[in-house]
Amino acid sequence: MITLSRLAAAALLAATAAQAAPATYNIDPTHTYPSFEADHMGISTWRGKFDKTSGSVTMDREAGTGSLDIVVDMKSADFGLPALDKVAKGKELFDADKYPKAHFKGTLEGFADGAPTKAVGTLEMRGKSNPVTLDIRKFKCIPHPMIKREVCGADVFATLDREQFGMDAGKAYGFSMAVDLRIQVEAIATK
Repeated sequence: MITLSRLAAAALLAATAAQAAPATYNIDPTHTYPSFEADHMGISTWRGKFDKTSGSVTMDREAGTGSLDIVVDMKSADFGLPALDKVAKGKELFDADKYPKAHFKGTLEGFADGAPTKAVGTLEMRGKSNPVTLDIRKFKCIPHPMIKREVCGADVFATLDREQFGMDAGKAYGFSMAVDLRIQVEAIATK
């Protein structure tokens, strides 16, 4: 005979098992914009973003594990100034015709209360691969009120040495090779 307490225990066990399973999330391209800040001769900071990003994240928050595979369309670079966009996409910087995509692949690590605090992996850009650690300073998942699926979002930060990726334009004029990344990302659970 099945009692009410046994049904409740079975429901709790099923809910716990469902939460413990890895979930896959697709990057929401309308809410994800990697942005960057780069020095201009030490006198100002130039800012831009990429308008097209795709990829997926697989995560098991209870187990504290996860992976991500993200692609950025380098031809979507946008400084808000067409002349600078053209230079940035050209051979001196992104060389977007020859290298149209940047690819980051890594693992989610440092989970605290079910939230990752960093992503550790490899960034391939302009035909060069280098290790990169992304600092996840804000992370939250909620049930999306309109699409009725879980959505997770994060604010991610890192500093790269662009010379490691073959972009040393302006170095002779005193440009810093450090580039700060500021990435807003949202991803929606698959059905």
